[in-house]
Amino acid sequence: MAGGRINDDDVKAVRDAVPIDAVVSEYLQLRNAGGGNLKGLCPFHDEKSPSFQVSPSKGLFHCFGCQEGGDTIAFVMKIDHLSFSETVERLAAKAGITLRYEEGGYNPGHQRGERIRLIEAHKAAAQFYVEQLDSAEAEIGRKFLAERGFDQAAAQHFGVGYSPAGWDHLTRYLRGKGFSDKELLISGLSQEGRRGPIDRFRGRLMWPIRDVGGDVVGFGARKLRDDDNGPKYLNTPETPVYKKSQVLYGIDLAKKDIAKSSRAVVVEGYTDVMACHLAGVTTAIATCGTAFGGDHIKILRRLLMDNGSARVIFTFDGDAAGQKAALRAFEDDQKFAAETYIAIAPDGMDPCELRLAKGDEAVADLVEPRTPLFEFALRQIVNRYDLETPAGRAAALDEAAPIVARIKNVASQHEVAVQLAGMLGILDTQFVVKRVAQLARWARDRGGRGPAPARHAHSGEAAMAPVALSGPALNLRSPAHRTERELLKLALQYPALVSPAFDAYGADEFTAPPYAAVRQTIAEAGGAEQGVNNTAEYLARVREAAPNDTVRALVTELAVEVIHGRTVDETYAGDQLVQVRLRAVDRRIRDVQGTLTRLGAHGDPQQLAAVQNELWVLQQYAQSLRNNGAAAL
Repeated sequence: MAGGRINDDDVKAVRDAVPIDAVVSEYLQLRNAGGGNLKGLCPFHDEKSPSFQVSPSKGLFHCFGCQEGGDTIAFVMKIDHLSFSETVERLAAKAGITLRYEEGGYNPGHQRGERIRLIEAHKAAAQFYVEQLDSAEAEIGRKFLAERGFDQAAAQHFGVGYSPAGWDHLTRYLRGKGFSDKELLISGLSQEGRRGPIDRFRGRLMWPIRDVGGDVVGFGARKLRDDDNGPKYLNTPETPVYKKSQVLYGIDLAKKDIAKSSRAVVVEGYTDVMACHLAGVTTAIATCGTAFGGDHIKILRRLLMDNGSARVIFTFDGDAAGQKAALRAFEDDQKFAAETYIAIAPDGMDPCELRLAKGDEAVADLVEPRTPLFEFALRQIVNRYDLETPAGRAAALDEAAPIVARIKNVASQHEVAVQLAGMLGILDTQFVVKRVAQLARWARDRGGRGPAPARHAHSGEAAMAPVALSGPALNLRSPAHRTERELLKLALQYPALVSPAFDAYGADEFTAPPYAAVRQTIAEAGGAEQGVNNTAEYLARVREAAPNDTVRALVTELAVEVIHGRTVDETYAGDQLVQVRLRAVDRRIRDVQGTLTRLGAHGDPQQLAAVQNELWVLQQYAQSLRNNGAAAL
């Protein structure tokens, strides 16, 4: 960065000021996981059950499925693809902290990362467009809104604005705010004209498109005049901050209610989202000029948390394009654990038209789940064939059966196959069921069985394989490995319970190389005693001391993972300390006994006496540990 490094104390202040659970909750739904931790569906990999954990007290997150982990800064860097400096600047702005920069003065213009600058340009543009909606020229835009049942308060709620019809009103305004031509072109707000940058959007009604975190990342612009030769809707082009396959219009307003009610309504346009929200359906969202696809599903799944009662309702126009959209959505249906439904308004009206014609109640009624999406999709196929003839029924089955075979849940697949038989009028239901099952089997065999499903253990016991990079795979059925893991968790989470005894333990007392590496890292950070007064600061120090990302990830995992003891107290901590030490002593006794055997009767008498003496001391110590527990440490 041009202006220098952010002051370390300021980085620490930002880390402390922004609670990790508040930041993570902007992107996914979190639920109680016990032990003061929260859990949710990991935003960094696809999973069916939540293995992503957040520890608010420690300021850390860790996914037991994909091993991603770290603090608030690491989370924002990863999820928003920002640099370290950009992330700290963004979080500092949220917390109202003014950052100091070392090696030179602070020049805001040069020291903001690209993403931060583009977001700021969009924020300024959104404000500019909102102000323009009150101008005389924007009368046509206000009329457009009024005709669709949207008053001034509705326009304000959704941040609707107007782009003036001139060539470069916004471009000049943003230049005046200190944005460079290069930034305006990269942002997509301006485009190259014959004599330099000109406004991309001119004489149009403007909808700001926000990401899940609430930042404006693009715009949707509606044509208002007949002499405008552009498309009916013009969207921001792909930019570093705007990827149309990854944004959902209205998600910033809908996300809390989607998470709370485990329900989302997918509509087709900006005015439909407005109509739904104003009619009380506050879970409505829309895609921005593209088909609803896999990336959109990922955003929704993290909010819906894939519980059994989650529902996604699609509203599509009853026309051919709407039916095509519904079939496309069904293609992706299996990526949801939620139940998916389709709602088509009477007379092919969209929610905006329906609200105008029949009022808010009709919109609320429309999205009450009616037809399961699979049923609608299958009917669209079946209706194309003449089911009065055996040939027609066979052809319809040929097209529909492979779609049913894609349903992963075997019970659901069977149920839908039975319904398909009914739709086709095939009395031999079992024939259809067997046909579907056979196609499913062929598809599985062709594609291979794929990876074995990951076992999601809330304790993280199933997630150990990736750590094997540092040594042999950990075997958590092994009592030794289990106890070593527990002791390290205590040393990281409750250092006061194991200090000062733990700091006398050597890395060689941990039999698993990954655990020995964590023990060594704690020592490098000054030992567990450093965490007695301030655990969060101590954890940050331990993570910094890690020799590589693999060890750092394991430190984070152990710092977040739930401890198995019913009561986490000195007695429990003492038991783990004793077991790890006792096993180490027993291993040493076996080694010494092996040496004695090798020396035999013909060894050097002095050496023999020394080894026998060591064996006696070790045996006495082992006995003392067994009899007296932690008091013998």
